[in-house]
Amino acid sequence: MTRTSLSSDELRDLRRRVRGAVVCPRDTLYDDARVVWNEMIDVRPAVVVRAAGVGDVAPTIAFAREYGFELAVRGGGHNVAGNGTVEGGVVLDMGGLHAVSVDPEAQTVRVEGGATLAHVDAATEEHGLVVPLGVVTGTGVAGLTLGGGVGWLTRAHGLTADNLVSVEVVTADGDLVTASESEHPELLWALRGGGGNFGVVTAFTFRAYPLGPQVFAGNFVYGRERWRDAWRGLREWTRDLPDEMTTITTTMTPPPSMQLGCEPILIVGFAWASPDHAAGEAQAGRLRTLAPPDSEAVGPTRWVDWQSALDPLIAKRVRAYWRNASFDQLDDDVIDVLIARGEEQTWVGTAFDVHHMGGAFGRIPEDAAPFPGRHSQFWINIYGFWKDPADDDARVTFVRSLAADMERFAGSGHYVNFQGREKAGHRVLDPRQVFGAHKFARLQAVKREFDPENVFHVNHNIPPG
Repeated sequence: MTRTSLSSDELRDLRRRVRGAVVCPRDTLYDDARVVWNEMIDVRPAVVVRAAGVGDVAPTIAFAREYGFELAVRGGGHNVAGNGTVEGGVVLDMGGLHAVSVDPEAQTVRVEGGATLAHVDAATEEHGLVVPLGVVTGTGVAGLTLGGGVGWLTRAHGLTADNLVSVEVVTADGDLVTASESEHPELLWALRGGGGNFGVVTAFTFRAYPLGPQVFAGNFVYGRERWRDAWRGLREWTRDLPDEMTTITTTMTPPPSMQLGCEPILIVGFAWASPDHAAGEAQAGRLRTLAPPDSEAVGPTRWVDWQSALDPLIAKRVRAYWRNASFDQLDDDVIDVLIARGEEQTWVGTAFDVHHMGGAFGRIPEDAAPFPGRHSQFWINIYGFWKDPADDDARVTFVRSLAADMERFAGSGHYVNFQGREKAGHRVLDPRQVFGAHKFARLQAVKREFDPENVFHVNHNIPPG
C-alpha cells in the first residue's frame, strides 16, 4: 500500500537530503506549489520538492521509494492530463531548472528539464537558430519532447523528439546516464515519444536549424459561409505543399481580445521555414486563389512573436479536456463533420486544430521513434478551456462527441500529449493501441532495464510487463 502523508521525522530527513524547497500541506506555499495548470486536476500531494539542481533529483526518487510514496515528476509547462502531480505522493518539481545553452557552430541546443518553449526561443533567436517546438510558449520542453512535439516546423524538420541528439537521465536507481546514438541508444529511442516512463530527464540536447529572426507566416480567416470552400481549398493546396510550409487550421469562437466578432470562425495558420519569403508568399498565394479568405494577416514577422501569438488564448490556469486522432483524407465526409461540429461551437473556450503532417515528419521511418502514425496526413486536436465548473459536462461532451465522430476516419495511434485525463468509466488510452504491438514490446524492454519496479508510473504508463 502506498503512503499518503509524512511524519515529522520523514520530513526532516527529506529536507536533509535536498537543497531545494520542500513544501508540505502545513506550509504557506503549499497551495501554490501543489496546483497544476488544469484546474480539473485538484489533488493534494504529501510533499512537493522544488529541485534546486540536478543533485536534488536522485535523493527525491530514493526518498519516495524508501518510504513507499508514489512519485510524480513535473516539468515547466501545463500537461492537460495532470501527470505532474499525485494524490498523497511526492511531487518532484523541475520548474526551477530552465537554463538553455546554444552551440552556434555545432547548431545544437542544451535545455534543462524545467524549461519552457519561451526559454528556448529567447536563447536561440540571437543566433538565428530555431529548435522545432510546439505552438504555445508556456509549454514545457520536457513533456512536449517526451510525448513527441508537434508545431510550426513539423513538416520542415519533424517532431521535437525527432531532433533529440542526446538526453541526460536520472534513473529509478539514482544513476545519471547519458543516452545518445552511441550510448544507451535504446533509451534515447524510447524517449522520442515514449513519455516519462524511463527516468527523470534533467537535460535535452537538440539539433537546431537556421531560421529567423524574421519568418514568413500568417493567418487566413473565414466566416461560416466560407468554411466548405476553405476546407476544399485546403485539401487541394496540401496535396503538393513543399516541406517548408506547415499549416494548422483552427475552428473556434474567438475571444473578444481577437476582435474577430463573436461567431465561430475558421483560421488557416501557416509558417514558412525558409529565408526565401517570396517563395512562401507564392505558396500562400495559391491558397488565396483556391479559397479567398474573408480577411488575412500575412507577412514577415519575428519568430518569437509568431511562436507566442497563441499565448493570450491560453489562460494561466483553466479547466481543460482534450482528445485527438489522426486521419488521412480531407474528403467531403470529413469536411461535413468538421463543419457541423464547428457550427455548434458557439462559446469561447473550445476549439479544434487540424495539423497538416507529412513532409519531413512522414519520411522519418516508422521504427525510428515510438511516436505512431508517420503515414498520417492530418492530426486533429480537440480541446476545451473554461473556468466555470458548471460548464464541465457540456465542454467535455463536445470534445468527446467530435472525437467519436472522427473515429470512423481515424488512423492508427494517438498523440499522448493531446490526451486529457479520463474519469472512471470512460475510455483510457491503451499503450498497446497507441504505439502498436512491436513498439510497445520494445518500450517494455527499455522499461524493464531502467525502471523494472515501475517507479515512474504517474504518466501514460508502459508497465514493465
